[in-house]
Amino acid sequence: MSIAENLKAIKKEIPENITLVAVSKTKPVSDIMEAYNIGQRVFGENKVQEMTEKWEEMPKDIQWHMIGHLQRNKVKYMAAFVALIHGVDSLKLLKEIDKQGKKNNRAIPCLLQVHIAEEDTKFGFDAHELKELIDNPEFKKLDNVSIEGLMGMATFTDNQDQIRREFKNLNGLFQDLKNSLPHLSVLSMGMSGDYTIAIEEGSTMVRIGSSIFGKRNYN
Repeated sequence: MSIAENLKAIKKEIPENITLVAVSKTKPVSDIMEAYNIGQRVFGENKVQEMTEKWEEMPKDIQWHMIGHLQRNKVKYMAAFVALIHGVDSLKLLKEIDKQGKKNNRAIPCLLQVHIAEEDTKFGFDAHELKELIDNPEFKKLDNVSIEGLMGMATFTDNQDQIRREFKNLNGLFQDLKNSLPHLSVLSMGMSGDYTIAIEEGSTMVRIGSSIFGKRNYN
């Protein structure tokens, strides 16, 4: 199946109120344009340099989401245009995003990444750290950051009960957090292998790459 056919099939499965982020990392502009030409406007990249190059080359009505682990020294390169940063996992990173947001006269939308997986390879806050962050006076001073919600990745496993439990836990944290930050609206969870479970457990945004674009090429 072509990229356009894959995308159409997935869009049929996803409710209209769920945002589909087409994960285009490592994919050429020609592939992304195939998705763009049938109406996809939200794309996810995990390397700032690659995202910036694509932003320069491609139509300006695309929303670029930074979905990878972000280093502080790279924030400045995308601060002017990034639509959403998914993987914010420290106050230090938030302060840098705030600083670059100020320089660009905008509040940069961000998601706080929560560590829900039973593996050590994933980044993110745990429930206790999340509460500490929200209560931190320095966090409350960040005027050029807009916290939109939470993001998390489930364990890479075939055990669907475990995946469901992890997503359920993240949604629970999300609902609790709305007591302190009632404007939160985005719960980004679910990828190619588990997005149907994520949607059942309350996801509002899914990140799908290989099911749209095929296997990644890391050459």
